Amino acid sequence: MLTHRELANAIRMLSVDAVQRANSGHPGMPMGMADIAEVLWNDFLHHNPNNPKWPNRDRFLLSNGHGSMLQYALLHLSGYDLSIDDLKNFRQLHSKTPGHPEVDQTPGVETTTGPLGQGIANAVGMAIAERTLGAQFNRDNFNLIDHFTYVFAGDGCLMEGISHEVCSLAGTLGLGKLIVFWDDNHISIDGNVVGWFTDNTPMRFESYGWQVIRSVDGHNADAIRVAIETAQQELTKPTLICCHTTIGFGSPHKANTASAHGSPLGDEEVAAARKQLNWPYEPFEIPVEINRAFDARDRGEKLEEKWKTLFAQYRQNHPAAAKELERRWNQQLPNGFEDSFNAIIQEFSQDNTKLATRQSSQQVLEKIAPMLPELLGGSADLTGSNLTNWSGTQAITHDQADGNYIHYGVREFGMSAIMNGMTLYGSFIPYGGTFLVFYTYAANAVRMAALMKKRVIFIYSHDSIGLGEDGPTHQPIEQAAALRMTPNISTWRPCDLVETAVAWKAAIERCDGPTALLLSRQGLPAQKRTRAQTDLIRRGGYILRDVESPEYILIATGSEVSLAMAAAEALKDHRIRVVSMPSPDIFLQQDAAYRESVLPVAVTQRVAIEMGVTAYWRSWVGTLGYVIGLDHFGGSAPAKDLFEELGFTVKHVIEVIDRVRK
Repeated sequence: MLTHRELANAIRMLSVDAVQRANSGHPGMPMGMADIAEVLWNDFLHHNPNNPKWPNRDRFLLSNGHGSMLQYALLHLSGYDLSIDDLKNFRQLHSKTPGHPEVDQTPGVETTTGPLGQGIANAVGMAIAERTLGAQFNRDNFNLIDHFTYVFAGDGCLMEGISHEVCSLAGTLGLGKLIVFWDDNHISIDGNVVGWFTDNTPMRFESYGWQVIRSVDGHNADAIRVAIETAQQELTKPTLICCHTTIGFGSPHKANTASAHGSPLGDEEVAAARKQLNWPYEPFEIPVEINRAFDARDRGEKLEEKWKTLFAQYRQNHPAAAKELERRWNQQLPNGFEDSFNAIIQEFSQDNTKLATRQSSQQVLEKIAPMLPELLGGSADLTGSNLTNWSGTQAITHDQADGNYIHYGVREFGMSAIMNGMTLYGSFIPYGGTFLVFYTYAANAVRMAALMKKRVIFIYSHDSIGLGEDGPTHQPIEQAAALRMTPNISTWRPCDLVETAVAWKAAIERCDGPTALLLSRQGLPAQKRTRAQTDLIRRGGYILRDVESPEYILIATGSEVSLAMAAAEALKDHRIRVVSMPSPDIFLQQDAAYRESVLPVAVTQRVAIEMGVTAYWRSWVGTLGYVIGLDHFGGSAPAKDLFEELGFTVKHVIEVIDRVRK
């Protein structure tokens, strides 16, 4: 009979062989965590390799993603569509086994990890989603949504500040089906962590409200099994299992050293490890009996079939709920949603109220949220400023899972990564707010949403020096440009209620990437449009004011659109076209004919106006044009005074137009 150690050694040696063949990678973590992984995957994990998207599967996240070969070895051995040739192709161009796990690239990978700490943050989002979806749809005798979220995390993950943010919140919310394995091996790339990581980690997590299982021998299968069983029994608190492991376990000369962390072991050491682990097989060779022991396909099919039977009974007893749940699983919007939203946009087009676009956003939410129960909102302690709530807002708390809003506290980075986890889980459209300037706290999580091409809606209010007296620490200058230059993020900066509504519609309908909505603190006038102009907003840029044979083009976004319109009105004797550009990335996706119709190449006298860095707009205005913007920080003063001081006035726009003409 095969022992747990023999099974774990298959994981170890597949990882070692793949890293050695690639001459690149991290063998130490897979060797150290193999015993834990073997017990979890073979004895506890509910999953179906034949259907990696089974809704009620347990989620497994490798937060210490540099150890990706551990996950690839597990997926291969368990029976996922990941062949031995795929493992041999580790870290190679177009392979299914990239250097760090990438969702949608490898069957069975739940999220993209690598930036340490974000995997555990994604897991918190998934655990929230599991609990909330279950609260919304489970019925007596029908626990359709009922599974665990497991995380592997290393010392590096727990050093990252984001782990403090999200684990504190997880404890506060009582996410009892979240189980984290801490790979406590005392080694990072720079060596023994005693010089830079001496936290009392168990006490830290206990202070968060977690169950902590201390001092588990990460190489003892029985101890690991008892720890997991104990974790599963505590459903009111998340659990941290502290696993003492040896990095590079089985390597005679490199185990427990930094040299096992991020480099291949080398041919001689690989041979020595084979001998020490009593693994007499050739590279990538797995004995039939070991393959058979790991194969989870039959077991997974039975688990899913049992669940399908339960769901069929659920459908008979609760047909409306079953239909709604399937709609959300399939990322389908409600029937008639688009028509209803278009009607809302037309209704808003009749409203001439002066509003800050953050207020406009709240008005949109008030209209659409009752139609979209999958909307799951929140704010990083700025609800009253971001205006991300609405009249039907119900906060999710420790005792209230069936809500639609999360008070994230002052955790911009954590909030963003948690939202990534929610959208990865499925059945929810998460949105969350903070000030635009604090986007830079969260930038890497926003980047990960873009990299994974997942629908997350980032609400960024107080989008310019227009926030006034809070001063330059709170006034964004470079943030809008940074968002626009990040691949696969769609960024909208609307000028009024109608543009805000169109931006929200685009964000909700976009399933292949995140959207950022940049919203003003100060009130903005409603612009007058024809029905045709309103229909063109969705194209990202359109002509708001036109003349025959324009001499000049003013391009503006957000609050500066009204400034451009006022300047054009003041210069009636000039032939000035005003282009509102709420979403440059969407405009650039339009066909060449449309782009030419809005910004004719022949009209070279152009001025772009935006309260941010000028570099982004220089290609839009060309060498003969001019950008009215800011290449320095703002100041603390009432917005009106700042606009005067920094040149965001009709007078200055006129002066610039004259300069361009000359």
